[in-house]
Amino acid sequence: MATIKSLILNIKRKSSIVNYTPEPSSRLVLINRIFDKLENFKNFSNEKITNFLKETEASVTNYDLNFDYDYFTVDQILKSILPDELSNEIPSSFETIGHIAHLNLRDQYKPFKFIIGQVILDKMKNIRTVVNKLDNIDHTFRFFKMELLAGDNIMNAEVKESGCTFKLDFSKVYWNSRLQMEHDRLILKNFKRNDVICDVMAGIGPFSIPSAKNVGALVFANDLNPNSFESLNENIKLNKVAHKVKCFNLDGRIFIKESILELNKEELIGELRENFVPTKTARVKDTDAFRGLLTPYKHRLPKKFKLPIIHCYCFSTEVDNLEADVIERCSKALGYKLTKADILNFHRVRDVAPRKEMVCISFTCPEPVLFLNNNEADNTFDHEAKKIKI
Repeated sequence: MATIKSLILNIKRKSSIVNYTPEPSSRLVLINRIFDKLENFKNFSNEKITNFLKETEASVTNYDLNFDYDYFTVDQILKSILPDELSNEIPSSFETIGHIAHLNLRDQYKPFKFIIGQVILDKMKNIRTVVNKLDNIDHTFRFFKMELLAGDNIMNAEVKESGCTFKLDFSKVYWNSRLQMEHDRLILKNFKRNDVICDVMAGIGPFSIPSAKNVGALVFANDLNPNSFESLNENIKLNKVAHKVKCFNLDGRIFIKESILELNKEELIGELRENFVPTKTARVKDTDAFRGLLTPYKHRLPKKFKLPIIHCYCFSTEVDNLEADVIERCSKALGYKLTKADILNFHRVRDVAPRKEMVCISFTCPEPVLFLNNNEADNTFDHEAKKIKI
């Protein structure tokens, strides 16, 4: 091998040593030159190689090296079969949820969606199901509707994240594996053992369960989607954190008030630092539920109590002035102009589309918002207050 090193074939994913079928006990070392006649190879060979062939009694023969469908990657195959005008940007990136590959195809690729799905299914060993997100979204329960492109229609999956295991039906609940780093960032940098985490839109638990399991916080986890609520309960048991997490199946605004009631029942209100996490949605407007939130409990709070912290996720198209746009929207919902002193952190999570970003703003809920009197509080919540008996 050292003697003929300069001639040895070097192609990615192809071995330079192969079995020689006519003589089962023999193997071939492939070289990186093509000759139409063996005589031409002999003429090409230098003295060192010629002497090597004589000393080892090695022989030279022809070998057909085939590059078939199994050899090529997803990108290479799609580039070769899609129209030239589409081959510059191959739609081969996708999210994986267990055995499921989740695509979000642009309109120009949709006529070829089934062949794209089949290629991904063929080439990715761990993938059994390939789906494409449809344009429409369930606005009540916040999960994407999708179509099967290739493989088995099996939407029940199991994923691991942050040392926790999650089971879900991907056709009925929201899950985004690309947010794992963001989940870890918020939990590990912001939550502490003695915190109360009020996860307003908990989904199947990517914030709630690691907060309880890895940090040891007390968690109130809520989701309006009954399928998410069911999976959330299952995952809480699966990860053995039932003693740390209490589940709710309420509208997010009602839950914000309900969580304060729960703290009041446990005589913890004002004693622990509360973190409210309205996750994975652009509903900044829901923060208006904090207006007058603590007014009914003013007499029970210590003089120096810990103001709740709100971590709010939203989308913004004001990419040139992101922070100002988000602060203005939160201020409008709260009915109070947030100041720099209120803002704890502003974090750009990821680009979701051209000139559209997902961001997270963390701020301390100001006292004037929490202690509005009944006339100043948003009348929107009168009927909700009756429901939960404040």
